[in-house]
Amino acid sequence: MNAHQQPTGSAYFIAPETAKAENHTLSVLVSNEPGVLARVIGLFSGRGYNIESLTVSETEHEAHLSRITIVTRGTPAVLEQIKAQLERIVPVHRVVDLTVRAQSLGQERPIEREVALIKVVGSGEHRAETLRLADAFHAKVVDATVEHFILEMTGKSSKIDQFVAILKPLGLIEICRTGIAAMNRGPQGM
Repeated sequence: MNAHQQPTGSAYFIAPETAKAENHTLSVLVSNEPGVLARVIGLFSGRGYNIESLTVSETEHEAHLSRITIVTRGTPAVLEQIKAQLERIVPVHRVVDLTVRAQSLGQERPIEREVALIKVVGSGEHRAETLRLADAFHAKVVDATVEHFILEMTGKSSKIDQFVAILKPLGLIEICRTGIAAMNRGPQGM
């Protein structure tokens, strides 16, 4: 096998000399028990992998399972290594690279959404402009006083980034983001 062939059992095309680091969204199904998240995060920090986004929540209460969604950056070889190492952690039941699965189905990316709460100055000449922008970006006003607004926006991270950039000159006070929740299209589950 030469360097440009896909190794057996790998979903990644690996060409080490030309491999480019890209963001990938991993979905990890784990037992909902103390210490599991710490072990998963320890794997990343111990090997110098960065986590761009992280969300965790219980998905199946009866089965005591949680889903960890991790956005990380790496070459195909690094992502293959991350997946293999995650699969070796005892309470991990399944690891799926949603980005690779989406691409194998002819889609560019999985469906990814994030929620942001954004506090903005709500007084003075920018008050009406802030409300107009919130409407244009489909953000909801969840709290309002004469001094500030708290806006809620759900959407792609890139859209939230655009909204935040536009709000900065109007008096951005604070922002809180959930991290990405992701799922592939189609009838099959993780």
